[in-house]
Amino acid sequence: MTDRERVLSAINFTHPDVPPCQCSLTGQMRDKLFAYPGGKECYEKFGSPTASADLIPPQTPVKFEYDRDWFGVVWNKTGADKDIGVIDNLMIPDPEDFEDYAFPPVPEEWIRKNCAWLETQKKDKFTVASLGFSLFERAWTLCGMENLLCYMIVEPEFAHALLERICDFNLRCLDIALEYDFDAVYFGDDWGQQHGMIMGPGHWREFIKPCLEKMYSRVKKAGRYVIQHSCGDNQEVLEDLMELGLDVYQTFQPEIYDLHHYQKVFKGRLSIWGGISTQAELPSKTPEEIKALTTERLELFREGGLIAGPTHAVPGDVPPENLIAMMEAMMDFR
Repeated sequence: MTDRERVLSAINFTHPDVPPCQCSLTGQMRDKLFAYPGGKECYEKFGSPTASADLIPPQTPVKFEYDRDWFGVVWNKTGADKDIGVIDNLMIPDPEDFEDYAFPPVPEEWIRKNCAWLETQKKDKFTVASLGFSLFERAWTLCGMENLLCYMIVEPEFAHALLERICDFNLRCLDIALEYDFDAVYFGDDWGQQHGMIMGPGHWREFIKPCLEKMYSRVKKAGRYVIQHSCGDNQEVLEDLMELGLDVYQTFQPEIYDLHHYQKVFKGRLSIWGGISTQAELPSKTPEEIKALTTERLELFREGGLIAGPTHAVPGDVPPENLIAMMEAMMDFR
């Protein structure tokens, strides 16, 4: 099987020859792994079954360790997290400022360039157009997370209007992207905490779900797969996501979800992406333990339903030898 055929077989539960495996790294982990003897060679040999491209242009530097995103938000990366950082300004500090905030233009030239490139990769790779910070995350970056959660209760009309405006922007991006031939759209939007959802399932269904329905429908109507990334515990809305047509849920954290249980519950209905914990396993277990648990999880999903890999871009606290052990176990699995 090609990489693309393997991913398609996993998503459709049609017995891939081996489960497809994916691994992305934070910048700090990349530097650490590539400085470790044999680390760069192992990662390059491991490769990737997917090719992805962002629909939103990258951040641009403002000053050292401060970057501005497409929506005008400045990200402070002076702390430990150099990849994402924390917001340094509020574009909509108050609901009364909503009408004064000018949404950015749809980056049509960027979208067309990236999606044209995806078309060139489709022969061998499963191709994915990525829309990160797609809804809830985009909203709270503009007005503050604590504020947005409060607005859902005390200013619901504003919360709805903001999310719908973001959804409309996303739909215009999707309309351009879906003119091109690629396999799936990946939406990034964290809703979960360690236990339960940030806004709770009730507010998620009121404010988030209607916009997801519009975005998923646009993708499904074009005959593409829908992938949803959301860290944390979102068990309360997994059935809702399947109802909307979700094909792949990422990221599937074993410290939250029972893999054996969901392998049975989701079989034939929803594929999962992840399965190797960047929180509870990769940073702290031995290389031998990492190899054993990786092999066990690949074996569990022989019939399909899993794109295996770390549950997030691997952070810098993971020992390189553990990451190498995981990749070697994946490459050796037959």
